[in-house]
Amino acid sequence: MKICIAKKTSIGRENTTILRANTKRKGYYKGNQYILTLSLFILLSLNFFTLNGQSLKDLSFGTDSTLDILTWNIEHFPKNSNTTINYVTEIIENLNVDIIAIQEVSNVDSFNTMLDNLDGYNGYLESVYFRGLAYIYKTDVIQINDIYEIYTTSEYWKYFPRNPMVMDFEYNGQRFIIINNHFKCCGDGYLDLNNEDDEETRRFNASRLLKEYIDTHFSNENVFLVGDFNDRLTDGVENNIFQNFIDDTANFLFTDIDIANDSNSNWSYPTWPSHLDHILITNELFDAFQNQNSSIETIKIEEYLTNGWSEYDTNITDHRPVGLKLFTENTLGTDEINGFNTSFNSYPNPFKSEITFTFKNSKNIEKIHIYTIDGQKITTIDVALGQKKVKWNSGKLKNGIYFAKLISNNKLVVTKKLILMK
Repeated sequence: MKICIAKKTSIGRENTTILRANTKRKGYYKGNQYILTLSLFILLSLNFFTLNGQSLKDLSFGTDSTLDILTWNIEHFPKNSNTTINYVTEIIENLNVDIIAIQEVSNVDSFNTMLDNLDGYNGYLESVYFRGLAYIYKTDVIQINDIYEIYTTSEYWKYFPRNPMVMDFEYNGQRFIIINNHFKCCGDGYLDLNNEDDEETRRFNASRLLKEYIDTHFSNENVFLVGDFNDRLTDGVENNIFQNFIDDTANFLFTDIDIANDSNSNWSYPTWPSHLDHILITNELFDAFQNQNSSIETIKIEEYLTNGWSEYDTNITDHRPVGLKLFTENTLGTDEINGFNTSFNSYPNPFKSEITFTFKNSKNIEKIHIYTIDGQKITTIDVALGQKKVKWNSGKLKNGIYFAKLISNNKLVVTKKLILMK
């Protein structure tokens, strides 16, 4: 599995040797609120050690009928060497999700080892600079168009200690965009826009820039904005770093807002406690999220471990993952799909260099996407109205298995396996 590592200079960025203090998240020292927070933490801690007889084999989340997206800060991965690798591998296999947006990868070799242990998944890690961002995805359902970082130049480093990572992908013939983030930590809970070094101000400006980027580049796309944002959704207007998104209700929605407003037992960062890991969607996805088969939750993995939170925090991470199941229904009926399946053919197959695709009627056919077995898109073949066949030359591609995906009305209708043997 190919992992791309990009070297970066450290000039102007935070010193990566600085350890995060115990008060690594926003320090809400506001009178009696600190006492209340401490009391809640003690009560919550006691609950973590309640055994329930479950094990990791009972853990589950993803389904075959939903697009499953997880955001997960796996603290300083691997936190406890090979023990962490083994735990995380088993957890991912049991959760059975389509995409995981990862934060805080510290060792590329360990990340590669975990990927090698995961059947049916591939991954992408751009850099481990200041604990890097990564993606893990199912290769049989997720087709990657592109993965890249944004706001990478030095003038943005104050706002983005880790460059936001964009994944442009297709699922069931539809295009989606996911942007993975890990914002600056810490602060006193107050937004001071007159101080550019204020932690809340840095997160506020990062949020502002991300909204500008989505509005400019993805105004009509299915977009997910995910990650460890190191801040709460429920702060007052004067201190809320997400207020630009929250105010734009016609175009954006935090899918986990009910979790943020709910009991702290369901929050993603329970040792403070606070809810810091979020999944935001654009209005193109509102209807799908409202479907009865869609849901959002904080996944309490510690409940499936013998020693509860102690075991989880020692061997895995200090964050719970937040998972979204999104029902994206294909509007084509079974008969129509079966019709495409019988009329879409390819020959010769296996092929040496050139293959011909044929179809009886191209009235509703728009294009054919060609993918590698690892889910990387190679090319797109446009199909003209009335066209009965189209040829594709593999060029310098290596021998192996590829997939041709037929698109009709912007939906995936048929997938054909291709075998290249030169």
